[in-house]
Formats: sequence, structure tokens, C-alpha cells
Amino acid sequence: MTPAMKTHRHLLAIGLCSGLAAFASAAYADDDRFTLRLGAMQADAESRITGRAEFAGDTYDYDSDRFDIGDDIVPRIEGTFRFAERHRIHFNYFRYDAGNDASLDEDVTFDGTTFPAGSRVDLDTRFDLGSVVYDYGLVETPTFGFGLQVGAETAGLRGTLRGESGDDSFRVRESERGTAPVVGARISANTADGRWRVIAQAQYLDADWGDFGDYDGDITRANALVEYRFTPKFGIFAGYDWFDLDVTRELDDGRIGFEQRFHGPIAGVTFAF
Repeated sequence: MTPAMKTHRHLLAIGLCSGLAAFASAAYADDDRFTLRLGAMQADAESRITGRAEFAGDTYDYDSDRFDIGDDIVPRIEGTFRFAERHRIHFNYFRYDAGNDASLDEDVTFDGTTFPAGSRVDLDTRFDLGSVVYDYGLVETPTFGFGLQVGAETAGLRGTLRGESGDDSFRVRESERGTAPVVGARISANTADGRWRVIAQAQYLDADWGDFGDYDGDITRANALVEYRFTPKFGIFAGYDWFDLDVTRELDDGRIGFEQRFHGPIAGVTFAF
């Protein structure tokens, strides 16, 4: 072997070792065993109510315009436990608890009492959503991942409507909680050094799959965030989260539908172990 060939061979070996070293360092960029993200969401809540009633042989339909309940800063937590290269457990929890008041645009009769236009009504809404899902990484590279998710999600919704007009008043309260299987997907990407990360998830739940009582419908959710790590163990993130709860309840003489939507920016801190 000539000196030139030996030189080329040494250069090739050095190049291969450098490439493998870079690949190996990148392969550990998203290799945290446990990740915890604590933050908040500026949640804007919107509602829509639909209904159908059968009375004296006639059918009456009602469909309200989507109305704004208000926005509020609410807590949000999520985490990931990675116990193998392609296997993860994700969990998250979100809670919205806020109220809003408004004036009636027209006369409303409730339980035999007529409340004239201009009467004040108050609406309190509480919604919480938590899930635990298993994530299997179909695609895992040093800087990109794609996984499918299956698990369980629990949701609770409570609404209280109050109205007053002079000495007359009314109060209606409805609540429901249930748990059902959920399916979803994840896309994640990061730079080779692991400082910048992007994560997007989408999940779907059908109320028919679980124990949501007399309610039918679904819950859909999508979120995405961008994260920056100051150190391998600490960082900050910002993104956007979106939920949509769309359910109907069958009654003896009709049905009532309720759509509740929450969306808004999210931000917080990340701890990795």
C-alpha cells in the first residue's frame, strides 16, 4: 500500500469516526428518561347550544350562535416517561374554571316565570381534562420522531346558570364526568444539540366508547409547542392548545346539544431528568 493510499485510508477512517460521533451525540438529543412541563394557558372559552323538542306533534329546533364565555389564565401540566427507545407514556391535565354574566336580549320564560329583556344572567363553567396514553414511536431518528398513541382520557363538565328579575330568580345546574379510550398521534423534532425542540400532538375521544352517561359525542384536542433548553435539564416552552367538546343528550321529548371550545396560547418551564 502506497503512502498516499495510507493517507487516504486514515482520512477516511477519521471522517467515519467523526460522522459516527456526531450521529451518536445527536441520537441522545431527545433521550430524557422523564420530562415534566409546568405551565399555564390563556384559555378563551366559547359555547354553542342546540336543541330539538317534540310538542303536540310538532318539532322545534334551537341553535344558538357561538358565544364567548370569557378568557382566563388556567393551569396546565404535562409529562413524558420514556422507558425504551420507541416506548413512552404521556400524561397531561388541564382545568378551566370561570364565569361570565350578560343581559337577556329578549323575554325568556322559565318554570312559569317570565324574565324580561335586560335581566341579568350569570353562567359559571368548569371543565377539566386529563389523559394518560402509551406512545409507540413508528419513526425514530436522531432529530425526528413520529408516534401513535392509545390510552384513556377523563373529562368533567359542570355548568351553572342563574338569573334574577326583581323578586324572581332561577338556577339550573348540570354536570357530567366520564372516562373513555383515546387515540392520537405525535410528531416531534429537535436540533442535533437538543436545545431546540418542537412537539405536536392530536387526540380524539368518542363518548360512546366510555361511561359518559346519556351523552353522545366526541372530544378532539390538538396542541403544539416550541421548547428551548438552557441546559439539558431545564428549559422554557411556548405554544398553542385547542380543545373541542361536542356532545348531545337524548331526552324523553327531544335532545339537547352542547359544544364547548377552549383555545389559547400556552407557556411554561420544562424539567428533565
